[in-house]
Amino acid sequence: MSIPRLSLAFLSFIMMLAGIAVILREVFPVVLLPARNFWTVFIFVSGITFIAYIMKVLGLKMKAETGIIAIMASVGIKMIFSMAFVLIYSEKTGDKGGVFLANFFSLYFLLSFFEIYTLLRNLRHQNK
Repeated sequence: MSIPRLSLAFLSFIMMLAGIAVILREVFPVVLLPARNFWTVFIFVSGITFIAYIMKVLGLKMKAETGIIAIMASVGIKMIFSMAFVLIYSEKTGDKGGVFLANFFSLYFLLSFFEIYTLLRNLRHQNK
C-alpha cells in the first residue's frame, strides 16, 4: 500500500472520529463529553499518530531489521510525546478530570487500533 493511499485512509478515519465527536456534543449538550479543549487534543494525537505511522511504513519498506527498529522507535516516540502532552496540558489548564483523560485515551487507543490494523493488513500482503 502506498503512502498517499494510507494517508487517505487515515484522513477518512480521522474525519469519522471528528464526526462522532461533533454528534456527541450535539446529542448531549449538557454533559461535557468532549473536553473543553478537545480539538487541541484531537489534533495533537492525530498528528503524532500520523508521524509515527509514516515512520513505520517507511521503515518497513527498507529492510526487515530496519522495519522492526522503526516500529519500536515510533511506538516509543509516540508514547513519550503523548505522556509529555498529558503532563503539560494538565499543568497548564489545571484540567485533571476524568473527561480529559477519557477523551485522550479513547483517541489514543482508537488511532493505535487503526495503525495496527492497517500495518497488519500490509504485512499480510507481504507474506503471500
